[in-house]
Amino acid sequence: MAALPIQLDRARRTPLAAQIYSAIREGIENGLLASGARLPSWQDLAAQLGVSRGTVRVAYERLIAEQFAIGLGPAGTRVAERQSGSSIPDLSPEAPPVPDLFYEFGNAPLVFQMGVPAQDAFPFKLWSRILTRETRRAAAAPVTYPDPRGDPELRKEVAAYLWLARGLRCNPSQVLITAGFSGALGLAIQGLQLGRMGAWIEDPGFPLTRTALGLAGMAVTAVPVDSEGLDVAAGVRNAAGAKLAVVTPGQQAPLGMTMSPPRRLALLAWARRNDSWIIEDDYLSELQLKGRAAPAFASLDHGGRVLHIGSFSKTISPALRLGFVVVPPELSRRFAEFAASLAPAPAAGMQRAVTEFMRDGHYLRHLRRMKRLYAARREALLQCLGEMAPNTIKVQATAGLAVVILLPNSVSDVDIASRARQFGLAPRPMSTWHMQPPQQQGLLLCVTNLNERRLSADCRRLLELTR
Repeated sequence: MAALPIQLDRARRTPLAAQIYSAIREGIENGLLASGARLPSWQDLAAQLGVSRGTVRVAYERLIAEQFAIGLGPAGTRVAERQSGSSIPDLSPEAPPVPDLFYEFGNAPLVFQMGVPAQDAFPFKLWSRILTRETRRAAAAPVTYPDPRGDPELRKEVAAYLWLARGLRCNPSQVLITAGFSGALGLAIQGLQLGRMGAWIEDPGFPLTRTALGLAGMAVTAVPVDSEGLDVAAGVRNAAGAKLAVVTPGQQAPLGMTMSPPRRLALLAWARRNDSWIIEDDYLSELQLKGRAAPAFASLDHGGRVLHIGSFSKTISPALRLGFVVVPPELSRRFAEFAASLAPAPAAGMQRAVTEFMRDGHYLRHLRRMKRLYAARREALLQCLGEMAPNTIKVQATAGLAVVILLPNSVSDVDIASRARQFGLAPRPMSTWHMQPPQQQGLLLCVTNLNERRLSADCRRLLELTR
């Protein structure tokens, strides 16, 4: 607040709380306080201004009520995201990148937050023991450059796992370890060397993919999805000459349907006919909560047109920043050179810990436990929503690790999601996943970090916000 001095005039008839509110609001509207900036605590600001904490609380509550600020409980109070077109910069240097996906880094996940596995069910003691041992071994290893493609033993384990769990037969030489999904996607875009050619993405689809392709200079075409997945015929009608398609065939993100066999074959035929490439984002691996997961799309590819991307973010932890890409055999050499020159694999200690976690069978056992846990939590959430709002909201339940609530277009899912964070809830607005109108209003509720003791209260609060 040093950059925004607040001068209180105690001789004025205007209440002190109103003066504090006006000063902070003016700073937000003028851009002195950027979106995401943290405001002082009630106690700190009260001490600075020489007023009671209750006075500051009244000012903050008014800012929150008028959506100039967001109350995050123990995480403090922050300036709310502002609509573009105001005098405030869209993204300050301190604000998180890709705000449609990330609003804060480094904090414990909130209820309904997407993309984060269960925090209360991971075998932390076992993992800590393995990580400590392998980090010590990595520190004692010869001081030399590690393989930029990734630790050879981890690449062997990944290849074996893909054959066992995803039906994808590949050689370890085709596997490159990357810095998470983003690192794999970046390596794929660079290695394919498509320049400013066209690319298909699913609509709705993962916003980070859309941003990455746009930053790479590619002409992005939104292709609709239906109950069978990507509508290949629509893609051909709209952009037949595209050189890349990025799809989530196992469980479409965010709607959850599995791409049908005819659509898979049609997409492969298009790629062969057009000399195009397909990136398979296998973001949930085999975490299919009902029935057995469909084989990887790349397992059908006999012409070398599909690159398969996976990561350990949803299955172990996004903090690992570990992912992988499997490339066709004829691209192995080129991608190895790109990895060595531009995107070498992450630190060896973490890679070796994951190798041991997989080699000793802990990984597959952990996945089986998580599937049972997530299925139970999803059923609990569906039951709670059904009991509280049986006729007022439309629930779509087949969306991977999330439950989708569809909302009328008369409400703003972005506004609801923003206000929900004041109560420790982090639903993801579905409209931001769409490129083409109409942008369906809805909320994505991830089931991984539900607290069943508080579930009724959390659902009740969320439903109140949707009304």
